[in-house]
Amino acid sequence: MDSPVVRRLLRDILLVTAIAAVLGILVWQGARFGGSPDPERAAGAWSAALSASVLVFREGLEAILVLAALFASLRRTSERLPRAIAFGGFLALLATVATWFIVVWIIGLGETVFSELQVQAATGLLAVIVLLVVMNWFLHRFYWTGWIRAHTRREADLAKQLQRGLLTPQRAFLGLAFLGFSAVYREGFETVLFLQDTRLHWGMSVIEVGAGLGLLLTVIVGWLTLLAHRRLPYQRMLVLTGAMLGLVFVVMVGEQAQEMQLAGWIPTTTIGLSFPDWIGTWFAVFPTAETLLAQGLAVALVLGSFLVSKLRTTRALSALPS
Repeated sequence: MDSPVVRRLLRDILLVTAIAAVLGILVWQGARFGGSPDPERAAGAWSAALSASVLVFREGLEAILVLAALFASLRRTSERLPRAIAFGGFLALLATVATWFIVVWIIGLGETVFSELQVQAATGLLAVIVLLVVMNWFLHRFYWTGWIRAHTRREADLAKQLQRGLLTPQRAFLGLAFLGFSAVYREGFETVLFLQDTRLHWGMSVIEVGAGLGLLLTVIVGWLTLLAHRRLPYQRMLVLTGAMLGLVFVVMVGEQAQEMQLAGWIPTTTIGLSFPDWIGTWFAVFPTAETLLAQGLAVALVLGSFLVSKLRTTRALSALPS
């Protein structure tokens, strides 16, 4: 399929997805708030839902690319081997759902020992740390490229052992199923941790809308990639979602700093200025020295890490023989 057709297809998909998202939000708004929500509460909920959708779609995109690399290397083998990877991925989805309920249960136990503000602060801090590791530009090459390379290398070893008779078909099936499981469950586990802070703040209704939208986009990209065998602009998609994750990260840092202030973990120093309510609602920017300093450091870390990564890439390319 040529590039113009792919662009038109993506445009149509985005249009249908946008319409479905708007209709879904209207239905959710009517069901959740009786059709007349508090504007500030609704705006904050929509902001949280959008952040959740970005997180789910980003993690889903990474899982799809790992699975695509695994399927591509088995394209000329029997149908049984790719099915093993698909089976492992399906089990990972079930394990992710189970992990969600386990984590919710563990957090519920924590709420019986600590205050609600302390639990929210601790959960948010964990989510910020995990998100920092995921999106850190310093670790991106190892975290992303190395993850795919390790899976494809292990898959190639299993296929060779099977061809040489050193491995039974049953053991090869289990090995490939484990690869599919690990590729999907890693992203699912991270997503579960990311969304806990949003759940504690806004409840399951916001998670259902945000995660549902992100999952819908993931399913569309997964269908085009794994079933329709379409070549999508994955690099641009990763860059775009990476930039959006950077914004989500800065917002989460502002929210986390405020939660730590409310829990009494850090002091609260007002700066003598007032910001419009919508800035705090959408971007978690509050008029305190601690929250602004934390977000300033987050911005510097994101931009600095990105620039260092670009510099290292440029130097590596310039060192290659022309």
